[in-house]
Amino acid sequence: MAVCRVQASASEQAWLEAAHTFIQAAIFPVGKEPDTQLAQSVISCVKETWLSQGENQDHALPLNYSFVSVQDLKTHQHLPCCSHLSWSSNAYQAWVQGAGPGGSVLPRKQLLLLGTLVNLSGDSEQKCRSGSLCVKDNTGILDCELIDLDLSWLGHLFLFPSWSYLPPAKKNPLREGHLELWGIPVPVFPLAVSPRPLTPIPVLSPEKASFLLRYRKRHRVKEPNLAGKLVRLSALVIAQNKGFFIMTLGGLSQADSQAGSQVSIIVQIPAQMVWHRILRPDRAYVLTKLRVTKTRGHHFYIWTTGPSSDLMPLRPGFVQEMELDMPFLEADRTPLPQPTDSKDSRTQGSLVRDSKILHYLGTVTDVLNESASLYILDGQLILCLAYQQIHGLRRVIRPGVRLELRDVHLLQSVGGGATRPVLALCLHGSVFLQSFSRLKPETLPSYKVHGASLYEQLVWEYQLGLPLYLWATKALKELAYKLCPFVLRYQQFLKHSSPGNPSVALQLLAPSWDVLIPAGSPIRHAHSEILEEPHNCPHQKYTQLQTPYSFPTLLALAEEAQHRAWATFDPKALLPLSEAAHLTSCQLNRHLAWSWLCLPSCVFQPAQVLLGVLVASSHKGCLQLQDQRASLPCIPLTETSQPLTDPKLIGCLVRVEKFQLVVEREVRSSFPSWKELDMADFIQKKQARVYVQFFLADALILPVPKPTFDSESPKTDPSCPEGPHVGQSRLFLLSHKGALMKRNFCVLPGASLQPPKPSLSFCASGTWLCGTQRKEGSGWGPPESLVEDKDQKVSLIFPDSSVRWFPFLYPNQVYRLVAPGSSTPVFETEGSSGMSQRPLELAGTQSCLTVREEWTLELGSSQDIPNVLEICRALPESNLTQLLSDNFSNSLVSFSAEIVSRILCEPPLALRRIKPENAGAVKTGVKLTVAVGMDGCEYPPHLDIYIEKPHLPPQIGLLPGARVHFSQLEKKISRSNIVYCCFRPSTSIQVLSFPPETKARASLPHIYLAELLQGGRVPFQATASCHIVLVLSLQILWVCAHCTSISPQGRCSRQDYSCPAQSAISQASIRLLVEDGTAEATVTCRNHHVAAALGLRPSEWTSVLECARGPGRVAFQFKGSGTQTESPSKTHDPLALFLRTLCASPSVLRPIKVSFALERRPSDVTPLEPARLQQFQCGELPLLTRVNPRPRLVCLALQELELPSLPEAAASS
Repeated sequence: MAVCRVQASASEQAWLEAAHTFIQAAIFPVGKEPDTQLAQSVISCVKETWLSQGENQDHALPLNYSFVSVQDLKTHQHLPCCSHLSWSSNAYQAWVQGAGPGGSVLPRKQLLLLGTLVNLSGDSEQKCRSGSLCVKDNTGILDCELIDLDLSWLGHLFLFPSWSYLPPAKKNPLREGHLELWGIPVPVFPLAVSPRPLTPIPVLSPEKASFLLRYRKRHRVKEPNLAGKLVRLSALVIAQNKGFFIMTLGGLSQADSQAGSQVSIIVQIPAQMVWHRILRPDRAYVLTKLRVTKTRGHHFYIWTTGPSSDLMPLRPGFVQEMELDMPFLEADRTPLPQPTDSKDSRTQGSLVRDSKILHYLGTVTDVLNESASLYILDGQLILCLAYQQIHGLRRVIRPGVRLELRDVHLLQSVGGGATRPVLALCLHGSVFLQSFSRLKPETLPSYKVHGASLYEQLVWEYQLGLPLYLWATKALKELAYKLCPFVLRYQQFLKHSSPGNPSVALQLLAPSWDVLIPAGSPIRHAHSEILEEPHNCPHQKYTQLQTPYSFPTLLALAEEAQHRAWATFDPKALLPLSEAAHLTSCQLNRHLAWSWLCLPSCVFQPAQVLLGVLVASSHKGCLQLQDQRASLPCIPLTETSQPLTDPKLIGCLVRVEKFQLVVEREVRSSFPSWKELDMADFIQKKQARVYVQFFLADALILPVPKPTFDSESPKTDPSCPEGPHVGQSRLFLLSHKGALMKRNFCVLPGASLQPPKPSLSFCASGTWLCGTQRKEGSGWGPPESLVEDKDQKVSLIFPDSSVRWFPFLYPNQVYRLVAPGSSTPVFETEGSSGMSQRPLELAGTQSCLTVREEWTLELGSSQDIPNVLEICRALPESNLTQLLSDNFSNSLVSFSAEIVSRILCEPPLALRRIKPENAGAVKTGVKLTVAVGMDGCEYPPHLDIYIEKPHLPPQIGLLPGARVHFSQLEKKISRSNIVYCCFRPSTSIQVLSFPPETKARASLPHIYLAELLQGGRVPFQATASCHIVLVLSLQILWVCAHCTSISPQGRCSRQDYSCPAQSAISQASIRLLVEDGTAEATVTCRNHHVAAALGLRPSEWTSVLECARGPGRVAFQFKGSGTQTESPSKTHDPLALFLRTLCASPSVLRPIKVSFALERRPSDVTPLEPARLQQFQCGELPLLTRVNPRPRLVCLALQELELPSLPEAAASS
């Protein structure tokens, strides 16, 4: 026992020595002699507090505790902690359990904190205006928060028995740590008790103070005192570097606290701002030495405090009510008339709602956005404190904090993205801290930490109402999620906007401010908001806000587009039954293999805003919009149908509200016939390609501020780095650009022995406009002289990552090729090394240059080429006659055309008969049917363009309805003498216009048949009114849906039984001779048009087809009035007799209106059939004349011709 006592006394002695050392360093006034009494008082205070818990009888001193200074907390305590000297272990455990499930409780540290409680941070005027409290010692000063403050505590030395320390958050190092003082601080020295005054303090009641304010000119009382119960306390407002708050006192009894006996006092002395922390509603106070002042912006007066005014609690016997020498009448008890805001009288019908004002006591359960002052109360309500200035309180509020809200507005169904009721405080109300949180602060996302000044700017400068403010915070969250930290740091994106240095966040929101913020909205005035009756503030009246628009991520936008595309994918809708019922399996699956869906921006609700960074892909060679989550290919066009040619736009933010989201659907299917179209099991594979189209005139383009990227964030494609400080460049005029495709290049000497793999690349040809220019400062020096006898034509190869320049290069544009960081000549040395000279000669150039990865491209300016003749910007166009002729003097053609249709190429018949499991080996391609539009061509001819590997998949933008310029297609003629074109390595395309959003189908022109025999261009499709003269032929077939063999009784007739198909389809055709009085023509009708030509109803036509299923083939040839049947059935077969009789009946030989297409396409170069001699009999005289060949037409639609009635015909004659 003696040994234990010796050890204890030694430990106590060491603890006491450490305490004296600490007190001397941190507590003793600097420059004064050590005070033994001070040290003894501190130790006694610690000892009494330690023993007060009743469980520490073994040790009189807290030997496990150590003293900590303010500087030590700031420097060494990087994690949140708490210290409770007067608490026992059981008390702390109970405190921990009271925090509830979830969250991490503040860890306990055994630290002793001493300091002086002050309300000024040194001479900090800013903190004085906000009434900040601080704990101060010799080592430093630290902000603190206290639940209940007594003015007598200020300036005294305290031991803080229960406190927690919150260091600054790692994501916001600019913010300082702070203390949360839980319990009542213990004074080291006893506090002086205010003595009872010798005579009671004369005071005015609120009712008399209000009377004196009204009759201030007749009754003057010098610096009166005022006593009353606190009825209302406004927010502490800091405006124009001045702080103030307004308190309202009422009578001490409930009856005297009505509005008529209340008086408001404005407090605006900086040293008195700390009163705002002391005042509590329903407590009685005394204010001394008041005076009258006029509030700014009002025509009436108010009581105010002076520099010598005091605030003290009202105690019985300390005051005595003053008696006025003039009695006032009952009419004087009415309150002062308060001005009302005339702007509030506007009404918006039933859409305007009134909020409710109430008091609420609740616990914070979540932080929605700390910077925007948005929280969740009790898991049910949204708390908005943004309309008050809560700089000090914001750092305290976290889950677990209990708050009392006085005069708070309750708003329901606010909209703007808020799904819960909202409690919002204006300047009229106040928030009181009831208890601190026991939980450690959560690590909040960066968007919840940064941007407090920006959100204040939305409220105080842009005057946003609560619904719009809630939407703006949601939109800024979406924007930060898209762009940070990929494009901008969070603090850079959410920075305060100032003149000359606008905030990127506000620039992205601002385009809709004029629409969303109503004109004539009242400007917020702090004094009016607090004092006016009836109360008028931004929360008093509100309208539910429908979400204006949102900023989805590009990944979410692409997924939504794909979801809609596949949700609307219906094979039966893509192919009408009347057409699908007659298609073979191969034709059916080919028609379904590719389809597209265009989603204009107007179909999204709420509206979606497209936002991303414009980048040039070094892997795909296309332009993309990119954000934090994904990238989306895009096609931007100018209003003049010109593409984007300036690489300087790379890295800029692009915001588009009006756009087209395109989804190209590709499906691999094996539907046996049209009957199985509703069975999804026959779809083996489906994939989609999503991209966006927009006009630059509809886009907001913002340069990204520098520095753009932080050390931890990824960077965008380095397509357009900043200009080099050392380097060289050369101007060239682009004459042609080839296709972007995978190519092999010659292996240079010394390269790897491994065979090279094809890599994505493209070639371009052009002409050097000047010699090499060197970098001089921020510009380029004079160009070197050109060699006169040397051809300046050059072939440029863009391999690997240099393909990123592909979307910017277009013919007849001047570009500058820049090689940074190089002093040796690089544009003249390569020559034709590594390539055979023969290909260069065929290309018409003498030199070849490979563009390196680190080189960049710039658009040439007019100042760069002053001596160059005017450059023709027109796109190359081939002559239409040359295009549609059999002349092969120039097989490469260029033209602009509108895409009419796009479909997969049909494989040859031999490939169509392979088994379905081997269908993937079939070589496929894409066929575009285009309408070639040229000047002076009224009826654009149609032409087929074929795209095959290695040009697959085709470039984005090749959609039906789009207008495209094709350059250097190869013209070919098929075995049937049809002109068509193919893609070649030299081919390039340029999208000139997008498909129209409204697909209005133009009506076909109505013509006479004789017009088809005239020279010149005739419409490829038209309408004519004519009469059926004769049925020339009729054929009804039942064929195998897989191999197209004849199928009697619906079974395939192939002998080897290798056909897997189990179904047959019907195919019918009829050939008619028609005339309209000007000429004759033959019209071929197929499938469902045959029923219309024969005048049969659908049920009748179905019966005919079923009767033809047995033989599998029924065919007739009609010659004049006689008929020759080709049907294998007997002539007395009922079906044959019926069809032969029907074809000669008036129900078929009748007037009709037929829409047709020429069987001979404009691209057919077969020599025209000459006129033939034909003999006609006119009575007894034979006539011999030349007859033009009959035009051959294909029926598109057939309608009955409505003839006028006899009275109408007689009237017209």
